Amino acid sequence: MDIIIERGCGLDVHKRTITACIMGTGLKKEIRTFTTMTNDLFRLKNWPRESGITHVAMERFFIP
Repeated sequence: MDIIIERGCGLDVHKRTITACIMGTGLKKEIRTFTTMTNDLFRLKNWPRESGITHVAMERFFIP
């Protein structure tokens, strides 16, 4: 299988928390949970940048 994205982050968004997982070339898979409070959201924003993440994806919630 060809690698399309070398370093990525997946987000699982909830009402009070966001769980993020980073993984990719040269990284050890790591999962962290953040609250939805402003200070934690800034920590969430900076963590992938500092880890060299190039792409972020989040779940899509659909209600028919």
